[in-house]
Amino acid sequence: MDKKSKRKTADHSANCSCELGNDDVPPCCDYDSQAVNAGDERRIFSEGVDDEEGLFAQIEPCPENCCETAEDEQPDVEKEIAHAIAEQQDRYLRLAAEYDNFRKRTAKDLQAAYGNARADTIIRLLPVYDNLERALKMTCTDDAFYKGVEMTMTGLMEVFSGMGIEPIQALHEPFDPNRHSAVMAIENPELGEKVVAEEFQKGFMLGDKVIRFSTVVVAN
Repeated sequence: MDKKSKRKTADHSANCSCELGNDDVPPCCDYDSQAVNAGDERRIFSEGVDDEEGLFAQIEPCPENCCETAEDEQPDVEKEIAHAIAEQQDRYLRLAAEYDNFRKRTAKDLQAAYGNARADTIIRLLPVYDNLERALKMTCTDDAFYKGVEMTMTGLMEVFSGMGIEPIQALHEPFDPNRHSAVMAIENPELGEKVVAEEFQKGFMLGDKVIRFSTVVVAN
């Protein structure tokens, strides 16, 4: 046993009640195997151990201005947190604006699709309207038959009205190239300049959209 172990054994025999052999060094006295920190100073002094082995030298001193550095870093952390919150709020506002634009755009697209579907339906029904209109202009001796055709035309016009389809007024109206399609021009002193003298085919509108232009004859 070396001198260091002998000294630790002697110290242990004087202060510890555990049983040891001649060459044993008790774990409670093997200070070389224990981590030394700031709390070990109190234990070393309470046990009467000197610092011949340089235990205190193993304790790393507190870095210079370490507490001041931690205090200086606190405002930076607060700034980072505030910046992160601001970024999240900005992302939320942008997302809300994008969703609102999407909702409006979708509603507009649906309205346009519905309008196009109605216009397409009316265009397919217009030949039926034209045939009924021609039938009503013909001379008919069967009053019941004529009344049935008249009622069919009335029902069709109610369907048009329910879908927002309105006929274009043309006869004796000023010629409007945005609603009328002129196929002939005549001289008629009884009518004013560029007035519709006759309507060959009825035109229709869906709101502000022309479904079919009125085919007309323009006077003067």
